[in-house]
Amino acid sequence: MGFVADRPGPSLPARARNVAGAFAVLEDHPFAGKTVCLIDDIKTTGATLNECAKTLKAAGADKVYALVLAVAGQRPA
Repeated sequence: MGFVADRPGPSLPARARNVAGAFAVLEDHPFAGKTVCLIDDIKTTGATLNECAKTLKAAGADKVYALVLAVAGQRPA
């Protein structure tokens, strides 16, 4: 399999704007002091994970981790 160049897409700031405020926690959900693990199949810029983590932290989560199965756009070493 050969190397495939990245396709142009929205920049990190554009993706961050697209997901800003897109997530919410149900009222009275008990996240206070909890550790949460987000699971993502493919991470591109990380904007969605960052926004989700920010929302969970604002809801009281103590720690937020992410498990990512694949990362898009990485160049081979």
